[in-house]
Amino acid sequence: MRPAIGAALVRCGECGGYEYSGAPDCGRCRALVDDVVEEEWRRFRTEWAEEPESEIAGLVAAEPDRHDWRVVDAALDRITCDECGDRLSRGPADCAACNLAHGFRYAAVETDRPGVPPLNEHAVRVNVSVVRRPQVTSAKELLARRLLLPALLVGFLPTTAEAQRMSALIKGGAAPDRVVELIDDWLRTRRLEGPSA
Repeated sequence: MRPAIGAALVRCGECGGYEYSGAPDCGRCRALVDDVVEEEWRRFRTEWAEEPESEIAGLVAAEPDRHDWRVVDAALDRITCDECGDRLSRGPADCAACNLAHGFRYAAVETDRPGVPPLNEHAVRVNVSVVRRPQVTSAKELLARRLLLPALLVGFLPTTAEAQRMSALIKGGAAPDRVVELIDDWLRTRRLEGPSA
């Protein structure tokens, strides 16, 4: 289940990082990230329990702007790409059909939860998308996105200046250790992480 707004970050028993932050490599964290999407799909499917899942997935994918982003992402997971054979939108970087579906997913509805800064849900969505489709991003951006995800899920959001600073470091060639240090510092300033050992 998705963590509550303001909840404390919890360590993953499998990878030792904060829950969600070990994805896609940590199986437990990967399952937690996938469940952010699947939880909403299960809720959505209760309204359509009598209909075949593949038909519902196709209808949702055809009208992403009418559905919550998690429902759209889950629907795409249930459609096989005709071009690469992977789940639609999650194929290799050179799959045109997956790239097109990936772009359409951003037409879906993003609703901020009560008590979070504006655009928190957008940040959650982008980070979940990157973590679930790691093959199309740089290793450093994936690292930053997955490390930020636990804080975003509990309702925090970097300021524009903080996000720009992180982005500039990543694009400027900062070493992975520097990316980790920057995010750890940000988490400490939010009192989400204790002092370094």
